[in-house]
Amino acid sequence: MKKVLFFLLILFLLPAGACREIDDPDMRVVLTTGFQRDEVFRIETMSCLLPEIRVYLTNAQNQYENVFGRQIWSVDFGGETLEDSIKDIALAQIAQIKTMNLLAAKHDISLDEEEIELAKAAAAEYYNSLSGIEKEVMGVTLATIETLYSEYALADKIYHYIIKDVNPEISDDEARTITVWHILIKTYALDGTGKKIEYTETARADAFNRIKKIYDQVLNGEDFERLMMLYSEDEQTAYSFGKGGMEAPFEEAAFLLGTGEVSEIVETSFGYHIIKCVNTFNREETDNNKIKIVEKRREDVFSQEYNAFLSTLTRNINQVLWEQVTFINNSEVQTKDFFDVYLKYF
Repeated sequence: MKKVLFFLLILFLLPAGACREIDDPDMRVVLTTGFQRDEVFRIETMSCLLPEIRVYLTNAQNQYENVFGRQIWSVDFGGETLEDSIKDIALAQIAQIKTMNLLAAKHDISLDEEEIELAKAAAAEYYNSLSGIEKEVMGVTLATIETLYSEYALADKIYHYIIKDVNPEISDDEARTITVWHILIKTYALDGTGKKIEYTETARADAFNRIKKIYDQVLNGEDFERLMMLYSEDEQTAYSFGKGGMEAPFEEAAFLLGTGEVSEIVETSFGYHIIKCVNTFNREETDNNKIKIVEKRREDVFSQEYNAFLSTLTRNINQVLWEQVTFINNSEVQTKDFFDVYLKYF
């Protein structure tokens, strides 16, 4: 459940293509003097004020409560609260947007008049949707929302500027996705904590003898699917993947097969496999893989420039103020459409 919630959180806080979560272990540089009263952090000339953080957190809080109910905050996540996770990701998200605005200035990229007007229109719509109580407890003004939307739009713009030269054309061969069945006999076990324990040499030899007997049955013409259902120790029997999608020995053996052909015994870190190729070219999966390859190229190009630029910046956080930031527990505060309004205009 924790993984599902974290995935939903990423989707909520990163709705636009521009904003990827970038690891930044140096973000939390503690400096508790020299800040404005409501200044949460500063990156060079860019500041984040408390009302900006409250907009992100409050919208995230209400999105979660709308789906899971208020009881979600009482779920035990092994010592880490969901509220703390949302706080940390919101901080990283806003810090990244501020950094990307600095990067835009470096490239002399700014919003044009039409984009500025869109940001203002979006801000007016969202701000006017807020009740008086919501404006008061979040401490926001129309200018606060205009700043957030303008900075978000500029972050999106600089992202697309940096990746503009990435070639979106991917050949069928590069993205080719095949579908296979396999029979696995494992060479490891899991202890009570889920830790992987490798078999002893004796146990590995026994596993190989078992896969060898199954392989002999395959060679004798017995039905592969029936043997797979009877003997495979992998809950998943079919895999569709492209190049780079599986362990090298498994992938190399699989890509040498024609449709209906069966591999010899293949060893990976999971154990011994017999692979049968079901389809040497899955059109739908290949097209999906092309999209993934292009996205990965774009992320790599962006991350390389972003991280190089990030390393040159001075970043400070007002740790005392940040530790005081909590969710707003007020039933009259129900706003949750901040990002939906942004996407409506951009």
